[in-house]
Amino acid sequence: MSEVVLEDIRGAHARIRERIHFTPVLTSTRINELSGALLFFKCENFQKTGSFKARGAANAVFSLTDAEAARGVATHSSGNHAAALAWAAGLRGIPAFIAMPRTVSRVKLASVERLGGRVVFCDPTHKAREEAAEKIVRETGAAFIHPFDDPRVIAGQGTAALELLGDVLDLDVVVCPIGGGGLLAGTLIVAKALRPGIMVFAGEPEGAADASLSFSSGVRRPVEHPVSIADGLLAFVGDLTFPVIQRHADGIATVSDDAIAAAMRQIWDIMKIAVEPSGAVAYAAIAEGKVAVAGRRVGVILSGGNVEFGGPAVAK
Repeated sequence: MSEVVLEDIRGAHARIRERIHFTPVLTSTRINELSGALLFFKCENFQKTGSFKARGAANAVFSLTDAEAARGVATHSSGNHAAALAWAAGLRGIPAFIAMPRTVSRVKLASVERLGGRVVFCDPTHKAREEAAEKIVRETGAAFIHPFDDPRVIAGQGTAALELLGDVLDLDVVVCPIGGGGLLAGTLIVAKALRPGIMVFAGEPEGAADASLSFSSGVRRPVEHPVSIADGLLAFVGDLTFPVIQRHADGIATVSDDAIAAAMRQIWDIMKIAVEPSGAVAYAAIAEGKVAVAGRRVGVILSGGNVEFGGPAVAK
């Protein structure tokens, strides 16, 4: 697979722009006061299917030839990529087969089923998810679309940063969440190509800190039993995404689940927008002082808004 470059991301944006939302960038005077910086929130919680994942899924699905798409698409996912792939497949008129852990949140499962995804449940481990997806591909012949370790997906996710940097000039820093690394890799490719001096950081849950461990050691180091309320960030950083992150990222900050929940609550209380735990991790890293932003212009990617209100993440 070829390495993703800026032109791939521009091509992805041309391919998907009529199908996705050009999401808004919001600001808050109060949050600026609290952080001591000017924060610009790229609101992917307003994206189709409720997360940035619609970008990568749409680019991958609409990159397929008719012959490749004929038997549908397949993946494994804890929720947001599943919904995005089901949505994108529906636009193209092909089936989407999804392996999902039995522990998936009700709101994310309901979204996948509403969008027409054909769900196969599996145990909540990476190995079980991969094996279930492999079985689906063998039985159906569907084209496999990895949640993050796919150049087409990485290119699609990078379009969020492409829009952000087009909307907000002279950013000093961009912060986004990291799970498997598709969003961070795409963001890095765009940011470092367009603004060589910009700094790019990621936020990650303490209970799923494989990317931080890998980044600091220089070798991919999976966490065997990741646990966090940020269920969309429990994936291991990918074979394709890690080299990009290792070369270009300026740091990866880890935050506690309590900090993530507090960030969600603060965004809701002040900005009146709903962000899921995974989507609030980047802001949590700023609010906790894990990423130095004082006096800077900072882009913050709120990656998704698929949260079930009244759940444990909100009640804290």
